[in-house]
Amino acid sequence: METKTRHQTMNMNTLADVDISKLPPDGGDEFNRLIFEASPYLLQHATNPVQWWPWGEEAFAEAQHLDKPVFLSIGYSTCHWCHVMAHESFADPQVADLLNRDFIAVKVDREERPDVDAIYMLVCQMFSGQGGWPLTVVLTPDKQPLFAATYIPKLSRGGMVGLIDLLPRLNELWQEERSRLTDSGEQITRAIRNFMQSSQESRPIQPTALRNALFSFQQNRDNQWGGFGSAPKFPTPHNLSLLLRLGQRGHPDATSMACQTLQAIRQGGIYDQIGFGLHRYSVDERWLVPHFEKMLYDQALFSLSAIEAFQTTGEEQYARMATNTLEYVLRDLRHPQGGFFCGEDADSEGHEGTFYLWTPDQVTEVLGAEQGQFLCDILNITRHGQFETKSIPHFGKDPSALARESDLGLDGWQAQLEDNRKKLFEARAKRIRPHLDDKIITAWNGLTITALARTG
Repeated sequence: METKTRHQTMNMNTLADVDISKLPPDGGDEFNRLIFEASPYLLQHATNPVQWWPWGEEAFAEAQHLDKPVFLSIGYSTCHWCHVMAHESFADPQVADLLNRDFIAVKVDREERPDVDAIYMLVCQMFSGQGGWPLTVVLTPDKQPLFAATYIPKLSRGGMVGLIDLLPRLNELWQEERSRLTDSGEQITRAIRNFMQSSQESRPIQPTALRNALFSFQQNRDNQWGGFGSAPKFPTPHNLSLLLRLGQRGHPDATSMACQTLQAIRQGGIYDQIGFGLHRYSVDERWLVPHFEKMLYDQALFSLSAIEAFQTTGEEQYARMATNTLEYVLRDLRHPQGGFFCGEDADSEGHEGTFYLWTPDQVTEVLGAEQGQFLCDILNITRHGQFETKSIPHFGKDPSALARESDLGLDGWQAQLEDNRKKLFEARAKRIRPHLDDKIITAWNGLTITALARTG
């Protein structure tokens, strides 16, 4: 009963954020059904002119009855590009008219329905070779995929087809060339069914698979910046944990790759140098410019890989990575009655990253001229900035090397840096915070509990 009451309270708080004056009139086909949902993400779309349905048999029965394809949109409440697509398209009457006329539009919170998301993310990867959110899939009334993509702009640009052009074309194919459209969907469905059946077979990991994995990491390693491959770069801490375990099996190169990547992430703009915690991913190869949202599971997995690096190397820097990251989790993502929230948005005050960015003048206002210059030099806060004329705090060099170059000595340098960081953190706390997704997901909480236990 306690859990139910707390959940109801959280949902009512979210519902209070919905501007009732923007709701369509009661009754009729114009009513947006998402207003009755509990998900913060679905409620963000409750005032759209799109006639959204939540995922359920009723939506697909309506599609069957009207002989319309289903337009499925999957996202989550702290997703920046979900917000962009919502603002550009789902709040736009022209796009809404096309969707309402020719499709049954269904919204899914991927954190509420990971089962649905997992299936159609695999569909998208098979259709396009990539995945991500917002996830856009067009389905038959019996849930077979016809088309899949991620973010789609309203208007066609830069080689990307826009919804205004795409939706009429999909409807034309549905009306006039349905068999050709459904044939490819059936092939994708069979491929996914076979893949899921084979992936559920329990087989021990063979040494050959581990050697192949190590070789793949070696081939894709970025020796200059750390990590693997080119931009965008995701932390993927579970891969770093695998490398650390391969290192313990006698492959020192694996340990080196993992530790280089952990250090690059911790020193880069992808890590919140003022308040701690890991942003979602880096849009460049240098780990400098992040996609600013923060997710609970990223914090947990990063902490776990950092602790494994500490256990492997004995170097205190990796223990600090874990404790710093979990300090953010315990401070900003913990529900007062227990459990941990999903994450925080990338946007605040209508722009991405606003909460995290600084100018030299803002730093000097908090710290004074001398200490302000000290911190700006260390964290590369400059006049020109790295993100829309503002700066993303990050270390350009290894902090220990910076400390050795200072006249303060290692302890004095670290103490001065920490004192200034805390003052900036207190000043930043007065800014408007990004949206908090206050769902509590059992699996992500399990990861976090594991990270806390191992770190402890």
